[in-house]
Amino acid sequence: MMPLEGIRVLDLTRQAPGPYCTMLLGDLGADVIIVEEAPGAGRRMEMGMSERTQAFWALNRNKRSVGLNLKDPRAQDAFLKMAEKADVIIEGFRPGVVKRLGVDYDAVSTRNPRIVYCSLSGYGQNGPYAGLVGHDINYISIGGALGMIGTPGSPPAIPMNIIADFAGGGLYAAFSILATVLAREKTGRGQYVDIAMTDGVTSLLAFPASQYFAAGLVPKPGVEMLNGGAPYYSVYECSDGKWLSIGCIEPWFWSELCNALDCEDFIPQQMNREKHPEIFDHLRRRFKQRTREEWFEELRQRDICIGPVYTLDEVFEDPHVQARGMVTTIEHPEFGPVKQVGVGPKFSDTPGAVRTTAPKRGEHTADLLRESGYSDANIEEMKAAGIAG
Repeated sequence: MMPLEGIRVLDLTRQAPGPYCTMLLGDLGADVIIVEEAPGAGRRMEMGMSERTQAFWALNRNKRSVGLNLKDPRAQDAFLKMAEKADVIIEGFRPGVVKRLGVDYDAVSTRNPRIVYCSLSGYGQNGPYAGLVGHDINYISIGGALGMIGTPGSPPAIPMNIIADFAGGGLYAAFSILATVLAREKTGRGQYVDIAMTDGVTSLLAFPASQYFAAGLVPKPGVEMLNGGAPYYSVYECSDGKWLSIGCIEPWFWSELCNALDCEDFIPQQMNREKHPEIFDHLRRRFKQRTREEWFEELRQRDICIGPVYTLDEVFEDPHVQARGMVTTIEHPEFGPVKQVGVGPKFSDTPGAVRTTAPKRGEHTADLLRESGYSDANIEEMKAAGIAG
């Protein structure tokens, strides 16, 4: 048994945040059905992936796929029939699109009052920017994260699309959907959830926002304690060109680091900003004397907050990452064993699992339409008309 067994999710999303959200739900046992365009319908940006590459595409694992041309009333009716048996619907279109397609919350909840319906977008369903197009870089700009990242005197450092798309978007949506499913157990009815990735980003800034509201502190890139401006919380290059991260905020950790690096004079100077350039200079020279692995192997034995800065290929070779099951292998019917990122939450009684690789587009259309009451003759007619595929 898995935690979300018995929960059915209809996934109308296309870009990364929505599929990541439903991947998380599927990993924990939800029956996730991707509602994709029928062949030749809709405007779709193909990822340019071969079938073998798609087998490694974690975002669509543990899901089934149905192809429906939702611009056709007959496909809309098929979707609404599927929605009658669903617990959750998530969509990621621009505001107003699902209403034009006739599959919005009002249309679904009339048939299924228990539905949890989540709209995931960049700026939400209302407000001055609701209709503004964007991507992660735009959401972390307006949400407030990008302005804190970088080094003094340089442009903001653009991170990979993790903060808005995956944390403020997909993860935040999954958390909100599960909270609403729990609420339904108390109220007996579903509800509408409006998730804006910019809201998620700003929510992630709760700590610096609290400092700003209390003291007017505006974090500057590479200047503040937690964004590289302090020698006890920064990254250092080693002799092999690789990097180490140091996070010795507490004085006892800082003291241990200074003892290990033979610079005990700096122990009382930890918070002395005037001394920081001198301390930075010393630590940078010191770490340059040995390789990253040599430093890590020595300093990890002591009470020091330290970690190697990995490239992605190194992450999955790390023994701790492997021990935590964050690399998993699943058998693909055509390509054999394929590796994917593992399931994050570890439950003692009802663990999640990677059960299937990503489905081919429309792979389960016939099965799912049959579940909704369509005969084989109806299904063949819809496929021939380009309504389903």
